[in-house]
Amino acid sequence: MGRTVRDGLRLTAEQGQFVELAREFAAGEIRPRGRAVDEADVESPLDVWDKASALGLTSFMLPEKYGGGGVTDLLTQVLVQQELCHGDIGIGNLLTSNGFFGAPIEHLGTPEQQERFLSPLGTERPPLTAVAVTEPGSGSDAASIQTSARRSGDEYVLNGQKTWISNAPYAEMFVIFATVDPSLRSRGVTAFVVPRSAPGLTVGPPIRKMGQRAIVNAEVFLDDVRVPVEDRLGDEGQGFAGLMRTFDASRILIGAATTGLARAALDFATAYAAGRVQFGVPIIQHQAVAFRLADMATRVDTSHMLTVRAATLYDQGHAVAQESAMAKLVGSENAMWCTHAAVQTLGGYGYSRDYPVERWMRDAKLEEIEEGTSDIQRLVISRGLGAR
Repeated sequence: MGRTVRDGLRLTAEQGQFVELAREFAAGEIRPRGRAVDEADVESPLDVWDKASALGLTSFMLPEKYGGGGVTDLLTQVLVQQELCHGDIGIGNLLTSNGFFGAPIEHLGTPEQQERFLSPLGTERPPLTAVAVTEPGSGSDAASIQTSARRSGDEYVLNGQKTWISNAPYAEMFVIFATVDPSLRSRGVTAFVVPRSAPGLTVGPPIRKMGQRAIVNAEVFLDDVRVPVEDRLGDEGQGFAGLMRTFDASRILIGAATTGLARAALDFATAYAAGRVQFGVPIIQHQAVAFRLADMATRVDTSHMLTVRAATLYDQGHAVAQESAMAKLVGSENAMWCTHAAVQTLGGYGYSRDYPVERWMRDAKLEEIEEGTSDIQRLVISRGLGAR
């Protein structure tokens, strides 16, 4: 299991059971598959998805009334996410991706929509899903999306192109963000649930990536896709607020995922340093290596504590845009630092694909980019300073 963070949290018996389930699954099912999934490049490990689904690990974050595990507090979700991603961050993020799809439906959807769209996620064989925001010309500036949604009677007609859409090659349902009027920017953004079978919706070939290959990304094309009004989430123009609320939670979960990854790098580097002998002693006894490991441990704890704080404040109902951005910023940059430090500790072996740390370093880089780059997180934090 390696090192765990001593944070003083007192978990309920139910919380502890979910965390232990995730820890055991990560060690037994996720970690052993990491290398093969990476080398497969553009294939998600659907067999691992099925095993996790059977245990409730793909739907634990959904309310019980929709067939989920009822773990609706973000703090427990954070602890589970960290354990899954300690096994492998790409596979861990894949297994919890339906929570990202469900969030805007929970924030914006009517009770009828929530029942209709969330219940399939709690079944024995749940579908994979996707959220489509990013476009070729719109990344961090989500208010500038150009995919259009034109009202036509009791339907909307969607036209546009999305890119870097996680799970797109496998997804059976999409939450697609479009605009009813680009000149309105954020006030025009509207969300829709669109089935993969909708005429005019097509998915491009998989995008080859540096890391986190367990989640396959692709472009999504919308050519006069007709969506019933009853599949619009919220009113026109409410999509951007729902997306930002989704990001408040998902960025905290990224903080948890990257903490799990950084902890994995620390565990592996520590074990290696304890067994690798140079100049007559294990290299962990050399100050340069020992201090590097000490810095890794400190960064792991820092990431964990920021993430736990943000999740706790979120659960208490506070506005957490700043805290969420801090958790993602620090978690992602610390994971990048720790995985690089692990490679350095292993030396030549760290550069070898026979050891996991080079893969983990490639995996870490994504988290400094997705759902708002590190620069965007600093922008969010700085803009909120005057409001404190």
